[in-house]
Amino acid sequence: MRIEQDDQLPTQLWIDAQLRVFTQKGGFYTVINTGAYARGTVMLKLFAPTRGAMVLQQQRDINGMMGWMALFSGQIVAEAKADEYIKKAIERDPDLWVLEIEDKELKNPFEGKIF
Repeated sequence: MRIEQDDQLPTQLWIDAQLRVFTQKGGFYTVINTGAYARGTVMLKLFAPTRGAMVLQQQRDINGMMGWMALFSGQIVAEAKADEYIKKAIERDPDLWVLEIEDKELKNPFEGKIF
């Protein structure tokens, strides 16, 4: 099921729909920070206990399509490093939604190109 985020759909409703589908597929997640209901940006921490973490930030491309920017140049980093970055990002933007997704392959479960 494809659930696209657009300017009309509040962020919280988009997240709720995404997480419902993700949970039905057997996925595990934690909401680290609850952002603004209508316009919060989403950050994902993809975590594999034996490998580390990747961090993705929701962002639009030049054509306005929603996608994901891979932080840390798309590299897997230690969980502590990812957590410190996320902590600082929340301090700068308390409206930020942060979700932790546990996946041994560090795959983004949501729609959107990673750039």
